[in-house]
Amino acid sequence: MPRYVAFLRAINVGGRVVKMDRLRALFMELDLANPETFIASGNVLFESKVKALAGLERRIEAHLASALGYEVATFVRQHDSLLSLLDGHPYESHADDGHTLQIGFLKGTPGPSQLEGLKALETPTDEFHLRDRSLYWLLRMKFNETKITTAKLERVLGGPVTFRNITSIRRLVER
Repeated sequence: MPRYVAFLRAINVGGRVVKMDRLRALFMELDLANPETFIASGNVLFESKVKALAGLERRIEAHLASALGYEVATFVRQHDSLLSLLDGHPYESHADDGHTLQIGFLKGTPGPSQLEGLKALETPTDEFHLRDRSLYWLLRMKFNETKITTAKLERVLGGPVTFRNITSIRRLVER
């Protein structure tokens, strides 16, 4: 059975605390097999026979909204595809420069106007690169020091995004 990772937005931030055993139970209620949480920031590995990722995302989102009382944007990726996020990414040469690399998960592939908006946001310390439904964000500083917010990026992209640092993605690949 294929293995997936659900990247959840709005889990354990802003005072919205969800214990990981409850999150696993919510995934089990959806008949998603072997749910496993990875760090308490909304990463759930699971198995499913379902192959339509958009439908799976909508199903998880609806169930979490019903159970938790608020919307949780959900981005599902095949576990095997995570390795491609790391292989040959555009900022490999900066890996040891003390920079921060975040990888954002998007619902769809942004169009030309969104690409222009991202370019307009770039600064000497913030640089972006899109690859399919993933947004690489190189920060030449710490993540909490940038003036660019996720909300600002969502306005430019026209939809939700959630970010994970490259170290978390590497650790998820190993699971």
